[in-house]
Amino acid sequence: MKSSFLPALAAITPALAGFDTWAPAGPYEVRGPCPMLNTLTNHGFLPHDGRNISREVTENALFDALNINKTLGSFLFDFAITTNPIENATTFSLNDLGNHGVLEHDASLSRSDAYFGNTINFNQSIFDETRSYWVGDTINIQMAANARLARFKTSMATNPDFSMSELGRNFGFGESAAYIVVIGDKETGTVPKAWVEWVFQHEQLPLHLGWKRPAGLFQEDDLGRWMDELERVTNATESGEGCPVAKQARRGARPPRSHFGF
Repeated sequence: MKSSFLPALAAITPALAGFDTWAPAGPYEVRGPCPMLNTLTNHGFLPHDGRNISREVTENALFDALNINKTLGSFLFDFAITTNPIENATTFSLNDLGNHGVLEHDASLSRSDAYFGNTINFNQSIFDETRSYWVGDTINIQMAANARLARFKTSMATNPDFSMSELGRNFGFGESAAYIVVIGDKETGTVPKAWVEWVFQHEQLPLHLGWKRPAGLFQEDDLGRWMDELERVTNATESGEGCPVAKQARRGARPPRSHFGF
């Protein structure tokens, strides 16, 4: 009786959410290619099964966990829902985000290119390349630009199907800006390397390393400021190295800055 009752109770009891609550995905739960969204799911801020995530849930999760303005959270949802292949969908699941060529793109900081297979699971060797460019205990925008550019070069050199849309390129800027100024300090554009490594590798908020929910509200202007700075530094680095990524990726009009990836 006891052994059959407890699993049934667990099935109908809502998962707790909070900074002190954490569990990895179970056998029938899904995760995606975004380390921070996976992290919020493991903590229960997003549904722990990773499925059927609504606009309201997205907005509340980003605000409650990271103090991200709900308007910005809503913009993120608008992009995330485009990955759901069901017509007129009103929710998305984390594994939808791995559908290649929508938001997911080549040259990820921690995932394989679609050409090589799985785009969702963490890839340690790819992440090791990324973090090798974080050369101090504190990551700054130049280090982020160097890491991102290195991943571009490796992907272009090894993936015969390499491609990068303008939207994918801007999501790349958003991803790199976000791990610095959402996890770290939006005023200085820096973040302790240990915090970022922990989120990427363990998909858990680094509370034990001293991280706390930011006191100041993170807004769209904060994101746009640091995406622009990252783009400026990246373009200067690309030009200095004669990298063809700069010429390829800057074609076309820039999409709105109201999006980012984790």
